[in-house]
Amino acid sequence: MPALVLLGLFMIYPILWSLWMSFQVGRGMAFSFGGLTNIIRLTQDPVFIRALTNTLIFLAIQVPIMLILALLFANALNDSKLWGRGLFRTAIFLPCVTSLVAYSVVFKSMFAQDGVINQFLMFAHIIASPIPWLADPFWAKVVVISAITWRWTGYNMIFYLAAMQNIDRSIYEAAKIDGVPAWARFWYITVPMLKPVILFTTVISTIGTLQLFDEPNLLTQGGPSDSTLTLSLYIYNLSFKFMPSFGYASTVSYVIVVLVGILSLIQFLLAREKRA
Repeated sequence: MPALVLLGLFMIYPILWSLWMSFQVGRGMAFSFGGLTNIIRLTQDPVFIRALTNTLIFLAIQVPIMLILALLFANALNDSKLWGRGLFRTAIFLPCVTSLVAYSVVFKSMFAQDGVINQFLMFAHIIASPIPWLADPFWAKVVVISAITWRWTGYNMIFYLAAMQNIDRSIYEAAKIDGVPAWARFWYITVPMLKPVILFTTVISTIGTLQLFDEPNLLTQGGPSDSTLTLSLYIYNLSFKFMPSFGYASTVSYVIVVLVGILSLIQFLLAREKRA
C-alpha cells in the first residue's frame, strides 16, 4: 500500500495533471480551458519545429554511433587475452558515473576557442585557424553528440559484455574448428545471440535521446540560434526560464510521449518480424 500511494502521488497524479494542463492556455497560474489551442500552436511554432528537428537529428546520428561503439568495445573486452581489460572496462564505463557538471566543464574547456582540441588540430596541421565549436550551429551539434556518446557508450557496453559472457563458448569453439574467421563469428554468432539485448539498448537509448536535456543545457544552453535546442530543454524554457506557459509546455511534453510510443512500437515490431 505505501508503494502504491507513492506511485500514485509522484507518478500517476502528475501524468494526469499534465494531461489536463495540456488543454489549458494562459501564463503563470492564470490559465483557462483552451481545447485544442495548444495543439494548433505546435504547428505554427517555429521554435518547436527547430527543437523537434534537433531532437530527431540527435536521435538519428547519436544512437547508432553509440550502440555500434558499445558493441565493438564489448566484443574487444570479451577477449580474455586482452591485456589490461579491467582497466579499459573501467575507463569506458567511468563517464556514466562522472559528475554531470564536471564532465560538462571538461567538454566546454576542451572545445573552447583556445581549447586542447583546437590546439591539437592546429599542431597537427589539420586546421589553419581555431574552429568555433560552441559558437557555430553545425559544430555545436557535433560537440553535443560527442558528449552524449562519450557519456553513455560505456553504459550500453556493460549490457553487451554481460550478454556475450553468457553465450556458450562451445559454439565459438565449433566455429573455430570449422575454420570460421573472427569477423564471421562476430557477425553470424555474436550479433544474432545479442538481439534481445540490442533491442533493449536501442529502446532505452531512443527514450533517453528523446528526453535529452543535460548536455544541451550545460554545454550550449540550446544555442547558437537554437541549433541544439531539444524538446526537453524547450519544455524547461517554457516552464521556468521565461514567463511560465505550463499548458503549452505540457502539450510539448506529450509530443515526446507520442514519439517514444511510436518509435518503441516500431522497434519491437521489427525485432519480432526478424525473429519470425
